[in-house]
Amino acid sequence: ASGEYTYTTTATNGCDSVVTLHLTINKTQYAELTATACDSYVWNGETYTTSGDYTYTTIAANGCDSIVTLHLTINKTQYAEEAVTACDSYTWNGKTYTASGEYTYTTTATNGCDSVVTLHLTINKTQYAEETVTACDSYTWNGETYTTSGDYTYTTTATNGCDSIVTLHLTINATKYTEETVTACDSYVWNGETYTTSGEYTYTTTAANGCDSIVTLHLTINHTQYAEE
Repeated sequence: ASGEYTYTTTATNGCDSVVTLHLTINKTQYAELTATACDSYVWNGETYTTSGDYTYTTIAANGCDSIVTLHLTINKTQYAEEAVTACDSYTWNGKTYTASGEYTYTTTATNGCDSVVTLHLTINKTQYAEETVTACDSYTWNGETYTTSGDYTYTTTATNGCDSIVTLHLTINATKYTEETVTACDSYVWNGETYTTSGEYTYTTTAANGCDSIVTLHLTINHTQYAEE
């Protein structure tokens, strides 16, 4: 403690020698600091990456030590990864991505530090194809029979796991039917054939639209009558 203290001894002359000490005692100063940081913390020129108690000593204004103790908690940034394969586009955390790549999203973890998620994204494309077909009367495509012209689509799964959409541009032409009624004597020549009996006969050729043209002949053969007297 500060104060005045005396010390008595014998001087060279044989008398008392009394010394008075005027003493001032200054105290070492102590302080504490509590800090929480993410991944690392810089304190007095030093970088700390692990939790613990650390001290730093300097000279206080009174000329004595000033000792500061740091109670440090280091929390770690959290990292995670996701691998996703999608068709055409993928929406992740409010954003829509249309190209393959790596994307990151940063939010705050429960420990107060960053939570960084990396998305490994593969975008496969829907495949489109077209077919143009002209048919007579009907056309069967992928198990369905169509009798009218139009555009039709068929969707299946491509090798990349996405849709494969084929559009059929279909033209349906009709077979043409006509009829002829003929009465003849003894025989009738029609399209190179000679007919001698009544009946119905058909002849098929190709019409201008590329389909069958079917003509039905209703033929009556009357025979010449012969008499003798």
